[in-house]
Amino acid sequence: MADRISMERRSWNMSRIRSKDTKPEMILRSALHRKGFRFRKNDSRLPGNPDIVLPKYCTVILVHGCYWHRHEGCKKTTTPKTNTEFWTEKFAKNVERDREVKKKLKEDGWKVITVWECEIATKEKLFDKVRELSTLIHE
Repeated sequence: MADRISMERRSWNMSRIRSKDTKPEMILRSALHRKGFRFRKNDSRLPGNPDIVLPKYCTVILVHGCYWHRHEGCKKTTTPKTNTEFWTEKFAKNVERDREVKKKLKEDGWKVITVWECEIATKEKLFDKVRELSTLIHE
């Protein structure tokens, strides 16, 4: 099946995808801040520049997009029909990099929590997730 848009337009679309300050990150940060948590964002001193760093609790939160980080069983985890080999390899590298970053952070003594985009997609889910995170952070 042919792509619905031109290669130039696809390239332009992909160039607009952000690695920091994504919508899910901003929503979660806002909710955590309202709950009284203070944090650093994208701390370059730590492996993988974690999205949210709570130094007081020695905890990092990685906010992963389901598509890019391959959330198993999620409907957003699709693979493009064109150039499949490239995308499969790219996604595999993303997953491996995530695994390595988590390992390094844990070795350095950090508690690592991953939040998936689909877990905070609605206000109800966000509320439940923040309550869960609050418990995990304080453990």
